[in-house]
Amino acid sequence: MPLNFPIGIDDFRTLREQKLEYIDKSHLVGALLDRPGVEVTLLPRPRRFGKTLNLSLLRYYFEKREEDLSHLFEGLAIWQAGDAYRAHFQRYPVIHLSFKETKFESFERAWGALKKKIEVLFDEHGYLLRSDRLTGRERRDFGAILDGSADQALFDRALLDLSAYLHAHHGEKVVILIDEYDEPIHAGHIHGYAPRILEFLRAFLGGGLESNLHLFKAVVTGILRVARESLFSGLNNLGVHTLLATPYNTCFGFTEAEVTALLERTGRANKLDEVRTWYNGYLFGGEVIYNPWSVLSFLDAGDESPRPYWLSTSSNDLVHEVLAHNAIKLQPMFEALLEGGGVERVLDENVVLSEVCENEDALWSLLVFSGYLKAEKHARGPMEQAAHLLSIPNREVRLVYATTFRRWMTTRMEGHGGSLDQLTHALLSGDAELLEEQLQSFVSNLLSYHDPGTVNPERVYQGFLVGLLAVLEPAYQVRSNRESSQGRPDVMIRPMRPGKPGVVMELKVARPRRKTLTQALSEGLKHLHENDYGAELREAGAPEVHAFAVAFDGKKVRVAAGKTPRSTKKRGVSKRRG
Repeated sequence: MPLNFPIGIDDFRTLREQKLEYIDKSHLVGALLDRPGVEVTLLPRPRRFGKTLNLSLLRYYFEKREEDLSHLFEGLAIWQAGDAYRAHFQRYPVIHLSFKETKFESFERAWGALKKKIEVLFDEHGYLLRSDRLTGRERRDFGAILDGSADQALFDRALLDLSAYLHAHHGEKVVILIDEYDEPIHAGHIHGYAPRILEFLRAFLGGGLESNLHLFKAVVTGILRVARESLFSGLNNLGVHTLLATPYNTCFGFTEAEVTALLERTGRANKLDEVRTWYNGYLFGGEVIYNPWSVLSFLDAGDESPRPYWLSTSSNDLVHEVLAHNAIKLQPMFEALLEGGGVERVLDENVVLSEVCENEDALWSLLVFSGYLKAEKHARGPMEQAAHLLSIPNREVRLVYATTFRRWMTTRMEGHGGSLDQLTHALLSGDAELLEEQLQSFVSNLLSYHDPGTVNPERVYQGFLVGLLAVLEPAYQVRSNRESSQGRPDVMIRPMRPGKPGVVMELKVARPRRKTLTQALSEGLKHLHENDYGAELREAGAPEVHAFAVAFDGKKVRVAAGKTPRSTKKRGVSKRRG
């Protein structure tokens, strides 16, 4: 019998009553109850890893209502965990608020969306207007929120006030569930109104979560633990568990065992290796985790081979922006990542959004906690901070970097008449003159964004290689400074399937009063002639190996097509002068 997958459904009741496929994450309830001294729990996780569905599960479990919803939990881990946990079933009034869809370019629109969400939240509990447990003033304040006439002070304390009203009416403390708390903060930083949105959130969240006598438990989810914003600075009852922490590490995403069992139930166990390559690679508190959205989407689509699903739904504008902004400055690290290697860094679990474009540490933290890098803990000395080895987790996420640098190279070339398609055509056809023309466009435009006197020339030109890594793969494997026969070419472009040409490149930089542009080019040609750089490419089935010497001098570029010792024909040298 085919399985029905809950694609786009994040309401727990709908999922269970429609008998859709569900990977049991109800142990989240027990994990929260097993920490009685922690009232507020912050659980940052990447997008599409089950945060909204899990908060929906918590609401249906804890929320006090006349209707018996025990059928939703029959057979699940929390229902089998014993009476101590069932004592909390449908016991508490619940405040459930999502900050999704509050991302706007102006503060006015964002604030309007937030106000509307609070008004709708109060409307869900409109029965409190008739409660004899509320005073006349409390009912007037409640009504002012509902009809939109409330002043700023009432909206600032709305979360605290609503929890007090619910506690008074029901005689039980409240459970507060806040989803995507950081979405309006992200938008504020991108569009320049962060201080105004933070002023409200400090009052709203701080009042509802800090020293709230009416609170039983609160769970807050988002992507990041936002630092230096003072949102949670006064909370002594806060437990923060990022994806680096062990608690809750299997509550979001799919484990290896869960994916294996799911593939077996769908009759696709033979796809495990491919699914692992595309969607695995995350480490949550030491546990190997798969992207749940992509795994379910792959199985639901019935595709023969995996493809990127998460990227088409995940908002990564900020990630694209910071990667492109840092492409030159952090070129060696990005090159290592794109080649399948890693970068060792000490991570700060607090992310300073205002610094992600300028602060290297903030950038790495952003990439890890938003799901674009895997962090594997590395032990250090007893007096040193623990470091993490960062790497691209899987093939799907690698496409983010490929897309980013493809866009980055295209932008840098277009300003001077260049074309990325023409560049790759020149490389793979052995056309030295066209390659020089296209590289000239790239270098001229790139240096127009930077003061050439302050930019290391090698770093600028190596930045070009980072783009190549993204542009030519997966059809070609691009590597730099890799062993090949007698020497190490600066760039090797290796076809992934036999029958396609390969490319080797020697990059040289002119030096004032030491080496002219012509001398640098001659040096590159000499290295090509003396070393059999094409050996590995011929072994890979490349019928032709195109060899280029490339010399740079500031904004000037020269390219010559050379030959390696076993080249079968000699190609011309460009007559152009940069």
